[in-house]
Amino acid sequence: MPLPRRFYARPARAVARDLLGCVLVSRRGRTLAAGRIVETEAYLGPEDRASHAAFRPGSRDLFYGAGGVAYVYLNYGMHCCLNAIAGRRGRPGCVLIRALEPVLGLRAMARRRGVASDSPRLASGPGNLTRALGITLRDNRADLTAGRLTIEPPDAPRDFRIAAGPRVGITRARTLRLRFWIAGNPHVSR
Repeated sequence: MPLPRRFYARPARAVARDLLGCVLVSRRGRTLAAGRIVETEAYLGPEDRASHAAFRPGSRDLFYGAGGVAYVYLNYGMHCCLNAIAGRRGRPGCVLIRALEPVLGLRAMARRRGVASDSPRLASGPGNLTRALGITLRDNRADLTAGRLTIEPPDAPRDFRIAAGPRVGITRARTLRLRFWIAGNPHVSR
């Protein structure tokens, strides 16, 4: 069962931490692929200068809506990035899913990425993750609580340490410690 909408109706920082260990599932036709979320980044509302809610007017309606919806955008004109909208209606935020530990559909993921199925880089990094799972701009606004792209509760007990640090690859609000990852996991992006 996917995480309920109320899971996402909280501040982005809390959702980002609590998504660690959860399982992102992508259903593409008869192909099922999934991975345990091992790295995230929180983006706050318009007060966060790095958030799209602050400088991309076209994304604002999505950010101010209900949580539990996918926000997929094209980065650098070539890499899709997957975010989960977080917060309550009128209080925007989102969480970038940065890396997965693949758990299901590894052959399909490897084929899409052109790397070995046992590579720790298979779904490490936002662009690699979306490519591995077949996520495209068509998935923008997908309901993460039902449908072909969902996030499910952890498939194993949360017996890991969470590390935190500055977000990666941004030029605004670079010092905020809003990147979270499972310490020591080899699938975390570098």
